[in-house]
Amino acid sequence: MPTPARTGAALLTAALLTGLVAGPALADTSSSPSPATPASPSPVAPPAALYGKGDPTYDGVWRQAMALMALNSAKVTPGAAAVDWLTGQQCADGGWPSFRADAKAACTAATEDSNATALAMQALVALGGHQAAVDKGVQWLKTNQNSDGSWSYNPGSPGDADSTGLAVSALRAAGADPTQVAKDGRTGLTALGALQLGCAAPAEQRGALAYQAAAAGQPASANALATAQATLAIAGGSLPVAAGSPTGPAPKAPECATGTDAAAGGAASAESAAAYLATTLAAGGQHLTLSTPGAAAPSPDYSGTTWAVLSLVRSGHPQQAAGAVDWLAANGGSWTKGPAGPDAGATAALILAAQAAGRDPHSFGGTDLVKQLTDSGPAVQTAAKESKKKSGFSPWLLGCGVLIGIGGGLAISLSRKRGQ
Repeated sequence: MPTPARTGAALLTAALLTGLVAGPALADTSSSPSPATPASPSPVAPPAALYGKGDPTYDGVWRQAMALMALNSAKVTPGAAAVDWLTGQQCADGGWPSFRADAKAACTAATEDSNATALAMQALVALGGHQAAVDKGVQWLKTNQNSDGSWSYNPGSPGDADSTGLAVSALRAAGADPTQVAKDGRTGLTALGALQLGCAAPAEQRGALAYQAAAAGQPASANALATAQATLAIAGGSLPVAAGSPTGPAPKAPECATGTDAAAGGAASAESAAAYLATTLAAGGQHLTLSTPGAAAPSPDYSGTTWAVLSLVRSGHPQQAAGAVDWLAANGGSWTKGPAGPDAGATAALILAAQAAGRDPHSFGGTDLVKQLTDSGPAVQTAAKESKKKSGFSPWLLGCGVLIGIGGGLAISLSRKRGQ
């Protein structure tokens, strides 16, 4: 991908995820590209209120939402400017674009981004106090749901598994029951079930999700990143994933003794998807891989591995995620180092994964991820300052306490002498 976190997903969604040609995701720029010929705008300087110093054109809202969630989960209160920037990016119809350079200009509907919308909604729910914006986001998702129950990256395109998974998680976080949000009788969970590979697939792919429905006459193929992102939704989760999820036995792959397609006609199975993720992680050295066009060999997929951790923990299988957490701690540092400085989206993702796995994000692979993230953006209200305010502790009070203690001791001594 062109940037460590998400830019490539916006520019080359289908090429990177499936190897197939499909309409690219669009960004809301001053001269919006057509679906057939995406523009390559000049680099944009990030606003002061945005986390990360890289070009925000394709990931501004995404990385801001991830950063705000990660800081909040680490008990760091973000500055008001950072939150206001995210809410200010929302379009009048309730959706969010990938990035809007001029927040006063009207949005272009075709460039609104379901992934950015889903992440922004979950961030605002986590922060609290933004229900009106979240409700508008829910309505936007309902309006832009496809007839098969899915969501696409940009409105009007065929749905895909990870966009659908993110939308389902956002609905759940917002308090909207995903099983009741349907188009033509089909929900997002129904759409994910249709994309899950069952017993008709090769054994090593069973339980995985395809990125999109296969072309007529072509077999569906497993997509690790799509599976990693969608499994969180299938397992009934949303961001952030809390630590301490129940631990169960290792997830089981579909039972295929009858030779039937385990996923056909029903909702997706979180257990089968988790089994695919756990098996694929173990086979790949505890990380997922990504095949990019023209590359000599698959490369480590840090983002997919991070989402796999989140999904496995939420599915009740933190033990199967532990090896991937160790791998991320040992290798994820390079992912968070962008050409313009720390990559805010990648750093935030590692914080969320570390928190979900019960690890300390202040010392993850030798790095204080929380400090790295706070240093990449606007000033925050730190937890340390809040603790001092709550405790009211100061040297003056310490002096008073010492004097009181001395006085109390004298009083007790005198009382004893008086026989009281």
